[in-house]
Amino acid sequence: MHALVVRSHPRTDSLTTAVAERVTERLTDEGYTVDPLDLHGEGFDPVLPPEDEPDWTDPNKAYTPETREHMARVSAADLIVVVFPVWWFSLPAMAKGWIDRVWNRGFAYEPSTLHGKRMLWIGLAGGSASSYAEHGFDRSLEIQLGDGISRFCGISDAFVHLMYDSLGSPDLEAVDRSLNRMLVREPAERLPVS
Repeated sequence: MHALVVRSHPRTDSLTTAVAERVTERLTDEGYTVDPLDLHGEGFDPVLPPEDEPDWTDPNKAYTPETREHMARVSAADLIVVVFPVWWFSLPAMAKGWIDRVWNRGFAYEPSTLHGKRMLWIGLAGGSASSYAEHGFDRSLEIQLGDGISRFCGISDAFVHLMYDSLGSPDLEAVDRSLNRMLVREPAERLPVS
């Protein structure tokens, strides 16, 4: 099994980095080969150029070399894990730009080449679980990431895990529990936001 672990944070000493490293370590222990993708460290350009804009008249459009390289990395993965800080109750611009450019028409949708893959989103939220639930931000992220991206693109086995109160000490055991749930359950079993 092969995993792509995507990290979106500008600092290498961030909690996001620590969580991504923990995920990589755990997956390696489980026998996965891991492709670590540090969007900032690799200098990914999140700005969508005209060459990578979807062409609604041509589902076979050839995208830029950088985008095709990232598409190949996604294609090679059985499991995709995206680790990111929750900023303004959403993905950071870098991660959103990666989705915009790479998860493009003719690859991720219309038609999708991603069926059969598994996906885990790990968002580090500074707020409390009760605050997110009270305002519906947790469900909003599940709809946006789990339904609006993963399942829309043919990945029916997707799970969104939010690490609340992440401004303090990291609860890396919670990451382990989410990974355990993702790795040991039946692929068709849909998990709620946790």
